[in-house]
Amino acid sequence: MTDPFTTLGLPTRPDLTDEQVRAAWRTIAAATHPDRPGDGNPDRYAAASAAYAAMRTPWARSEAYADLTDQVFADDGPATSPLPAMPAEPLPPVPPWRPLSALAQLPARVRRGRPLRLLIRAAVAAVLSLAVLALIPGTPAAPADVGGLVLWFVLTGRRDLTPPPER
Repeated sequence: MTDPFTTLGLPTRPDLTDEQVRAAWRTIAAATHPDRPGDGNPDRYAAASAAYAAMRTPWARSEAYADLTDQVFADDGPATSPLPAMPAEPLPPVPPWRPLSALAQLPARVRRGRPLRLLIRAAVAAVLSLAVLALIPGTPAAPADVGGLVLWFVLTGRRDLTPPPER
């Protein structure tokens, strides 16, 4: 695998901007395009175009960086890595009371949200769960089906609640 960062003459970092990658590709493309006088350099142009295609989006750059990291660690192990370490920004600590305060706000969020719609959705989930238990009792699929209904209710119920107060 060729290194797209080296091909475009860029530092090996996944946090490059779109404009940095585009500018590096344009510089190489302008100098090596096959339509230039003297036939340019088609091989170099093709390599630069492939590298640009591999690094066009931020997600693609992080994938290319991860592929290089995997390749380096698979070849040599973690002792000699030519790739720079990503700057680690520490995550802010989550206060231990934060999840509890979210649960404490739940009744107020339900009251100010769409309580009737939430109640109807809860009733639908409960009726479907009872129907599943009545139709297929004692089978391994019953708990999975009921769990799926509960998960559906929890994951889609957020739009029926008011947003939490800004802090």
